Amino acid sequence: MERRDTTRSWLRGAAMSCAGAVVFLLAASIAGAQVSSYGDKQAGTASDKAPALLDQVHIEQHLNTQLPLNLTFTDDAGRQVALSNYFGANVANGKPAILALVYYQCPMLCSEELNGLVSALEMVRFVPGKDFNIVVVSIDPSEGTDLAAAKKRSYVKRYGRPETADGWHFLTGTQPNIDALTSAVGFGYVKIPGPDGKLTQFAHASSIQIVTPQGKLAQYYMGVEYSPKDLLLGLNEASSNKIGSPVDNILTYCYHYDPRTNKHDLIIARVVQLGGLVTMVCLGGFLFVMFRRDYRTDHADTHGPHGTTKKVNG
Repeated sequence: MERRDTTRSWLRGAAMSCAGAVVFLLAASIAGAQVSSYGDKQAGTASDKAPALLDQVHIEQHLNTQLPLNLTFTDDAGRQVALSNYFGANVANGKPAILALVYYQCPMLCSEELNGLVSALEMVRFVPGKDFNIVVVSIDPSEGTDLAAAKKRSYVKRYGRPETADGWHFLTGTQPNIDALTSAVGFGYVKIPGPDGKLTQFAHASSIQIVTPQGKLAQYYMGVEYSPKDLLLGLNEASSNKIGSPVDNILTYCYHYDPRTNKHDLIIARVVQLGGLVTMVCLGGFLFVMFRRDYRTDHADTHGPHGTTKKVNG
């Protein structure tokens, strides 16, 4: 009986250790999905090596490069605007800006990028429209004003401060102007087939850029999670036209594009799935061994060594 209890205790301990490991994996995965801690320049997991098809996907840090302010786009109200509306010596009370290159119908990555930006801005004391602007430009020339306006409403609502709406600018444009802007930023992307086989989606990396009031690229932040402290510092320095230093040019993703399945796979989800599988294996093995051992022990208590039934004293 003592040996039986010892074995059970050991098996229970093993199962608890296994469950603890799974909890650790789940906690690590959840923590990795949160906003970066203060002072962290980058967050996320390095992407797999890009297939040959995606060699054009890259981000080159063109620090101190002047954006082409003569480029014109359509804003979320349907007006034709030049980038010089937001930058340049002729803009009164010039402000720095956060520039994001996305496309509004992106199935996953772009939403994560903008969600990460909003989450970080919620912890930054600077106010959009008052202290800086947010300029989001679609890289898809087929997207129009209605879609841009819907995205603006969505993210202003998510930010929770409707009075800052004038500081959010969601733009669409023509292919030549998009090409000129992405080239200046160093934002490399490539069209890829959507589920219907047509070239309606884009493979691209994720980053945001801080731009000085004069329209020069001051800082890059990679990935889909951003440190509030770094954003605050970047905006503060850019407001004085200071140019930051390059960050590690590693394309960081919470998602990576899989051209074989035409979707972005969530790496964190795979960790959670693995944790669930480990839990099932460990607990299943524990129950199997316990039931088998209990059966053998009970069988041995009831029958003799040669299969004879033991008598119970009455």
